[in-house]
Amino acid sequence: MAEYKWPDADKRTHIGKRISRIDGPHKVSGRAKYSFDMNRPGMLFGKILRSPYAHAKVKSIDTSAAEAMAGVKAVHIMAQPGTPTDELKWAGASIVALAAVDEPTAEDAIRAIKVEYEVLPHLVIDNDPKTAGDTYTRAANENKVGDPDKGFSEAEVTIEGNYGLPVITHCCLEPHGSVMEWEDGGQNLLAHLSTQAVSGSVGQIARPLEIPATNVRVKQDHIGGGFGSKFGPDEWDITAARLSKKAGGKPVKMFNERDAELMVAGSRPSVYAKVKVGVKKDGTITAWESQSWGSGGVGGGGSPPIPYIFNIPNQRKQHTNIINHVGSQRAWRAPNHPQACVLTMEPLEDAAAAIGMDPYDFFMKNIELTGQRAPIYSDELKIAADLIGWKKNWHARGDKTAGPMKRGLGLSIHTWGGQGHASDCDINIQPDGSVELKMGTQDLGTGTRTTLNIVVADTFGLPLNAVKILIGDSRYPASGGSGGSTTIGGISAAARRGSLDALEQLFSKVAPSLEAKPEDLEAVGGNIRVKTNPAKSVTWAQACSKLGATPLTVRGRHFPNAPGNLTNQGVGGVQMADVSVDIETGIVRINKIVAVQDCGLVIDLKTAESQVYGSLIMGVCWALYEEKIMDAKTGRMLNPNMEFYRLAGIADIGDLVVHMMTGKGYDERGVIGLGEPPAVSPGAVISNAVANAIGVRVPYLPLTPDRVLAALEKKGGNNARI
Repeated sequence: MAEYKWPDADKRTHIGKRISRIDGPHKVSGRAKYSFDMNRPGMLFGKILRSPYAHAKVKSIDTSAAEAMAGVKAVHIMAQPGTPTDELKWAGASIVALAAVDEPTAEDAIRAIKVEYEVLPHLVIDNDPKTAGDTYTRAANENKVGDPDKGFSEAEVTIEGNYGLPVITHCCLEPHGSVMEWEDGGQNLLAHLSTQAVSGSVGQIARPLEIPATNVRVKQDHIGGGFGSKFGPDEWDITAARLSKKAGGKPVKMFNERDAELMVAGSRPSVYAKVKVGVKKDGTITAWESQSWGSGGVGGGGSPPIPYIFNIPNQRKQHTNIINHVGSQRAWRAPNHPQACVLTMEPLEDAAAAIGMDPYDFFMKNIELTGQRAPIYSDELKIAADLIGWKKNWHARGDKTAGPMKRGLGLSIHTWGGQGHASDCDINIQPDGSVELKMGTQDLGTGTRTTLNIVVADTFGLPLNAVKILIGDSRYPASGGSGGSTTIGGISAAARRGSLDALEQLFSKVAPSLEAKPEDLEAVGGNIRVKTNPAKSVTWAQACSKLGATPLTVRGRHFPNAPGNLTNQGVGGVQMADVSVDIETGIVRINKIVAVQDCGLVIDLKTAESQVYGSLIMGVCWALYEEKIMDAKTGRMLNPNMEFYRLAGIADIGDLVVHMMTGKGYDERGVIGLGEPPAVSPGAVISNAVANAIGVRVPYLPLTPDRVLAALEKKGGNNARI
């Protein structure tokens, strides 16, 4: 049996190098096809009538006028009066769907539907559990660690403050949706689905349609973003399949409009907290206390793990979930970690400021509280400080230079798991020497195809263009969903295992001709050769010709905790930010963000760095701009569009510097996921830099001009205004 391990550093041809994405040319040229781009022959267009109320019951529905319109081919009621489906729990909830020959006809038909509602009381605001009342709140039991009272009595300085961040939405460039079509006389369903889980979506489609999973095929070449919100089919995807069936099997295209996408297609929960921290004047943290609350819609928002990373010895904390009438939360790039990071790193920087201590020194003093990762955090802090010039540029809180522009530095640390998920693949070697990998995974735009290409090519000693990668089809061997930063570990391990097993079988075919044992051979530079005598070799094509007429197909399999150190878990990183704040306008500008990150063995340094750059850009968005603004009276979202739900533009980002921790001490751990960890710290690090610049904490994100100015008006204390 092959020995499952990654090649030593001196034997890596592509692994760890900066390799451009193999699908890059297809994307920049417009040849790459996303699910939204699928336009099938005879295709119909689906539209949904959505609730204008945050909470209501459907008393009656009249679709007769819509059904009578020319071009309307199918209608499906999703909120049936008199059934459990008739209660609408958020504005934008689905009521009726229909399919028509074109979008204008579908939109006209939707407007022709008549619905009678019973409007019910609602709650959409989440910033005060007292206002919400018992009906809408779920308070957890108080959690106590150590002796908080003793810890605070030992503190020489105690700080108290309010902190938090609002609900933000998923804002995928490609909205949620699919093209559904029945084939073979309505027996089999082909789903062109925008999804983060090609293999996993099959059963989720089959179950509500009450058909065998073998009758469902999911296909996707590219996806325009997911970030945790597209793990499975949504109700509108199942409805598109039902409409297609009702329309005689004609394909139905159903994708959310942008307003629906922002209202109902997923959000990251809000979290707010009142935090108290006790410290000694030498920087020793003695105690923590917090009362936190937040909402993720009708399902609540979960409890953030605070204090984050730092195992403070004496703690008292309680979290309250607010259950309100807002479109439900979905996983958002490191669920609960960005919130926990804000609620921890900001109070700790405030504690450092209260005792007049440089936060870099404060964090270093308490770094042992982070546990076994402390030495790595120490190294990362040193590197980040050097890259941003911390000791040269940091100043005590409040920039004292003349003029309205104030500059400041902030820091934060974070962690994540990232162990690889279960994954299978088929490695095919043809007698002519061509190589192919098939796997039911998906590429979220992060370079999945490229990393698979690198692993197989390096294992076989071939150039990248000698390997063909086939993914995005549920008929290929099953692979896990792309979430939890589990993809790279799972797919790379499966590809490496399968390739090593295939290579071992190929060696057994070639060994006799080289008068060697299979274990004495190696694949290098397009040749199979004897390790101790490289002159004894055959070309890859010559070696594969010995397969005869039968291709070699090997199943590569990875499962969590599989033997061999191909994937691992537990990574961390440090970020530092340099910002400027105009105290006359309240506008925050990013000068520079430095991110130092580890993730074990890096398969492709270029795509790894790209993951971190993307995380920082997303972080600037939610630190400075993003917020799902709800109207308390109507229960509706006030900014469900790209004009007022603002994202950062290229001029807002500043200079981004990424340093990956690689080499000895890191590579030996195996491959660990990177999609989420660097997305955790940006909000905290930018907020800390702003506090350092203006001399006062802006308690709540995003750091909009009005919030900055409000904090300046109340300078000298923590402002609890939202």
